[in-house]
Parts: sequence; structure tokens; C-alpha cells
Amino acid sequence: MIVKSFEINKINNSHKIFLFYGENEGHKNEIIEDKFKKKYTNSIYVYEENEILKNQENFFNEILSKSFFEKEKLIIINRTTDKIKNLIDEIIEKKIDDIIIILNSNSLEKKSKLRILFEKNKDLTCIPFYADNNQTLNSIINFFFREKKISISQQLINVLIERSRGDRKNLSNELQKIEGFSLNKKNINFQEIIKLTNLADNYSASELIDHCLAKNTKKTVTILNENNYSDEDNMIIIKTLLNKLKRLLKIHDLIDEKSNIDQAVSSFKPPIFWKDKPIVTQQLRSWGKKELKDLIFESNSVELLIKKNSAIAKNILSDFIINNSKKTNN
Repeated sequence: MIVKSFEINKINNSHKIFLFYGENEGHKNEIIEDKFKKKYTNSIYVYEENEILKNQENFFNEILSKSFFEKEKLIIINRTTDKIKNLIDEIIEKKIDDIIIILNSNSLEKKSKLRILFEKNKDLTCIPFYADNNQTLNSIINFFFREKKISISQQLINVLIERSRGDRKNLSNELQKIEGFSLNKKNINFQEIIKLTNLADNYSASELIDHCLAKNTKKTVTILNENNYSDEDNMIIIKTLLNKLKRLLKIHDLIDEKSNIDQAVSSFKPPIFWKDKPIVTQQLRSWGKKELKDLIFESNSVELLIKKNSAIAKNILSDFIINNSKKTNN
């Protein structure tokens, strides 16, 4: 049965097997995160098609086994092709009720046996994910800034669409860069957008700080070496660091309430981008509340220092970031 992505909430609960196909990985990931992963937080199993086909017996043993606490399992199989059709036929025949299966495929031609199976069977769900157009991306950007209560002009929206190259996944990355910088801001201007989305060809201030706080020194050094930061870039980086530190401190308060890092990360408001959750979790394990408070104090001091010493600001900031990526906390 063919279903459009925006109709997924209308699907009957009896539907257990889904085929997501198309090149729009950003949209697929959004649906999987929002509609499925939030429901099956502790019972998610991700496979690649080739590893399943190498050992189908082991795969069936894993999906059929169930712990006392599991009601249903979410099985995600990536990079699926027609090669997996026979296995899906077997799963359908077994009528396994307590698993949800998502097959994530790239483009499938109309004559694809897997696609035909899902399109013609009313008990299976087939959802195509086509490339976004400017209107769709425009709506995503407007919603993002409306949620943050930040005003933005159509000119800046067009800039973001252009820099994302019309791709939803790229756009999510650009909005992620802006999110850390825009906390407590009521508007954002053209120069800030340009700097935030074009700090380097491949890396953003947000990525640099994420790797620093995750204690990934090698990646941190690589990003620093591949960028020639201006004075404005240095200020964006230090402000991004401060915003991320303050967010980690707030999440630690939630951990105190829930006694669980994953639950705290999932329930944090504003929501953390799905792709950032693993690295945020890693950062929380690397930095305790006291260390975060100390680093916020030190970061404020470094901010004043680079403002007063623009000639050596890059060296001051680089040393500070690298040293903290190496720091061993108790």
C-alpha cells in the first residue's frame, strides 16, 4: 500500500512492516526519529542488509527473542534492495506480531520486486521520499525560527536554502549551527548567517565544539588546522562553546531528576537534533556539573582575553580548545 509521508499518522496500528525508499535521507530520518524511535527507545535494533543476508538464522533468532521488559521491537534495516525480498516474504508468512520493521532503501525502480510487493500488499506500507523543493524547505526554516521566536527575513531564508543545496539533511546541519549561536536572541542578521553557515567548507563552529567537548582531540585539531578564523569567527566559536556548556549543565539537572542520561537527553527542551544525541550523551559522560561550571567560568575569561588581544586571538582560542579536548576529568 502506497502512503504519502504526511499521512503516516493515519496508518492502522496493524501495519508492522514499512518500506521507505528514495534519496531524501533527511526526511526519512525525521520520520524514523519522530514517529518510531521515540516510542521504542530501549528496543531499537539497526542492521545492514548485507549482514542479515550473511546470517539469516542469527537474524531471526535475534528478532524473535524478547526480554521481559520488551513489548515490541523496532527493527531498522538500512540499504535494502531486492535481495532481501525472500526474507521479508518469510517474515510475513510467520506473522510475527511484536516487531516493527522499517526497510530503508535508496532509489527503487518501478520494476523493483521489493517495491512491487509493498505497493500491492494492503498490509504493508510503502512510502516514497522524494527530493524537497524550495517551498518545503522554506516551510521548515520558518517553523524552526518561529519555534525559537526569532524573526528572519525571506532574504535570509533564501540564503539558507541556497547553502543547503536544496537538501533537507544539509539544511538540518545548517540550522544546527544556528541553534547554538541564537540562544536568547530575538533576531539574526545576514552577516551572522553567512559566518555561521560558511565558517569553513566542511566544518562549523558547532562541530568544532562538539568534538572538543566529546574529548575527540584528533578531530578537534584537524578542524582547527583546516580553518583560518577571523576575529568574528573566534567570537562565534567562544559563544557557541558557552551555549553548549550551559545546555549540558541544564541536561545534568534533568539527569538528577530522571537518573538516566538517555531519558534526560530525549526529554530536553528545546529538543536536541536526533543526529546530535549520541555526541551530546558522550559529552555528558565526559563532563560533570562541577567541571562544566568551571569551564564556563574559564570560557568567559578567554572571551575577554581574545577581545583584548586580537593579534593572537586565534592562538589563545586554539590552545584553550585543544587543551580542553585533552582534559581528563574526575
